[in-house]
Amino acid sequence: MSASPPANSASRAPRQDNRRQQLLDVAARLFRERGYHVTSMRDIAREVGMLSGSIYYHFSSKEEMLLAVYEEGLRHIAERVDAAVAGQQTPWERLEAGCTAHLEALLELSDYTQVMIRVLPPEGGKVAERLLELRDQYEARFRDLIDALALPEPADRRYLRLLLMGGLNWSHVWYHPGGDTPAIIAHRMIDLLRQRLDRASG
Repeated sequence: MSASPPANSASRAPRQDNRRQQLLDVAARLFRERGYHVTSMRDIAREVGMLSGSIYYHFSSKEEMLLAVYEEGLRHIAERVDAAVAGQQTPWERLEAGCTAHLEALLELSDYTQVMIRVLPPEGGKVAERLLELRDQYEARFRDLIDALALPEPADRRYLRLLLMGGLNWSHVWYHPGGDTPAIIAHRMIDLLRQRLDRASG
């Protein structure tokens, strides 16, 4: 007897006529442009040129489709962050490289990464818990990077992470194309943090 697919994955066995990736691309775009709650399965099927009922061969619900979009977005951004961090030596350099890669992935305006930022886990209904797990797994990278820093007491590492991630994740609101590059922005953010923490320890 063949094994069943993992319960926490949105993946399904491939079909000969599988249009899964096309459906996901369209879903990610519509979730970003219109909003997750406003977009219907009928809207997604129409954009792909598929009968509404046919979409259920690939995804059992809109929640399952959101989970698949999250998984793809997080895979993309996590790979970039991991590669960037691996090439650095000191804890501050590793944190800056991770922030740069994170910001670059967001500012590419990838539909997938934007959905990951704009659709909060509690909005996912029956997959909300899994979305939160995915986000926590990704953000653990930055928790580890900040834990590796030599910070003065009583620096609160949790709030430092929330401050940094919050600023980066809102880049779709404050960033203007043609301005500073993601590398410059990340460098200046980290430099400001270092200056403030150095003064606190002095």
